[in-house]
Amino acid sequence: MARRGRICVAVAAPDGDGVVAAVQPVLPLVDVVEVRLDAMVRPDVATCCRTIDTPLLFTNRPTWEGGGSDGDDAGRIRPLIEAVELGASYVDLELRADARARRQLLDAMQGGPTRLILSSHDFSATPPSSRLREILEEMADSGAHIGKIITMARETGDVLRVLSLQERAAELDFPLIAFCMGEAGRISRLASLFLGGFMTYVAVDEEQATAPGQLSAARLHELLALWEKDHAH
Repeated sequence: MARRGRICVAVAAPDGDGVVAAVQPVLPLVDVVEVRLDAMVRPDVATCCRTIDTPLLFTNRPTWEGGGSDGDDAGRIRPLIEAVELGASYVDLELRADARARRQLLDAMQGGPTRLILSSHDFSATPPSSRLREILEEMADSGAHIGKIITMARETGDVLRVLSLQERAAELDFPLIAFCMGEAGRISRLASLFLGGFMTYVAVDEEQATAPGQLSAARLHELLALWEKDHAH
């Protein structure tokens, strides 16, 4: 069976101790922990890096891309640079963010272990294939290490367009996270793991989902167990 992508749990809590407490029960079920700094009263990178051994991904999502941070790009990436300095596995920056912010993060990563995920989210719809391909090509040319393209699915065709991006990403040798939000998109969160997707995202539990249609870590593992059992026969 093809190697599956990573599972990342997204955690939004008001402080570092809250993140640590929330994530403890699901650590055995996930490969990566995404810390949503934009949900914190004050970004606390150090506590997370000190107390969570699982690879960490730090995101400080702006309001204009569905997050909670309303500061300028310069202020927003300060804690992301701190995460790079503390050796976090990943940081996430939006494709639409200031190019200088991207350059600063990439410069800070030189010679270190941190990889940049460049992300694009559409919370209202799924663009046409041509536009999705443009976004992917722009990400691949940007110097980022991984791309992330997430859209809102209204119908099956939306899901197929997004999942098919993996074919082009493979040609470009560019790791890509790509799936859809919403009820119609739920299947893509699982399917993506087996279609070349670098990573999918889950919630600690159903109540703490950070995006529409997000599965809990436990529910995704139930589905994986069924899938792997079927493939064993």
